[in-house]
Amino acid sequence: MTLTIKQVIDRLRSSVQPIGDTVDVLAPGDPEAEVRGIATTFMATHQVIEQAVSMGVNLLISHEAPFYSHRMTEGLLTGDPVYGRKEQSLRESGIAIYRHHDYCHRLEPDIIMTGLLQRLKWESDVEEMLPTAAVLRLPERRLADIAAYVKEKLSIPYARIAGDPEMLCSRIGILVGYRGGGANAIPLYREKGLDLVICGEGPEWETPEYVRDSAWQGVSKSLIVIGHAESEEPGMRSLAHRLQEEYPEVPVHFIPVNPVFRVI
Repeated sequence: MTLTIKQVIDRLRSSVQPIGDTVDVLAPGDPEAEVRGIATTFMATHQVIEQAVSMGVNLLISHEAPFYSHRMTEGLLTGDPVYGRKEQSLRESGIAIYRHHDYCHRLEPDIIMTGLLQRLKWESDVEEMLPTAAVLRLPERRLADIAAYVKEKLSIPYARIAGDPEMLCSRIGILVGYRGGGANAIPLYREKGLDLVICGEGPEWETPEYVRDSAWQGVSKSLIVIGHAESEEPGMRSLAHRLQEEYPEVPVHFIPVNPVFRVI
């Protein structure tokens, strides 16, 4: 029986009520095309697209948009040579890209969050799963030790911390992706009595500065920033495993992206 791109997308969306004005679109791609191979990734970088093609993939499921904007800003890339080369390469490859973002995060529980928790082996430590965060209670450990543990489990080259490295932390909040801004993190510290927030990213003058002022006032708080991709890749890896089980007759792969920043 032929499996079409539309059938895969419909299955991905089947557990969530329809979302209006979603960023989850198939572009480019023919929804009626037969699926010959699937890959999931955090972001369809130019390198990832070429790797997917070399693996025989014709449906690439990307969590983030391939062209550097959550919602394509009108005129942002008009005449831009980097955009032009990537768009031409994508068009010539014949590969379809489906962005799986809004429907992914609306799953209960959010597979992006559960994928990260599984990778960190903290699933059993969750006390409360919120729409945009997970609240955990761990055995008390130094901030520096928790940061080292997270780096090891995620195989990432660095993590950034704010707060006293010697601070003992037990109540922890997890915020994936771009949810580390003050609007999400600051109420979480207060309402959930958190010692530590671990996030993907957020504006540097919001949550980190809140942590700095809190410490100056003698109330210890701490923050670990691991990177947007680093916090969400485990969830897209988990999605690949689910698709392998769902479609055993189709080759399914996970394609990681290399860290975009280097510390020098």
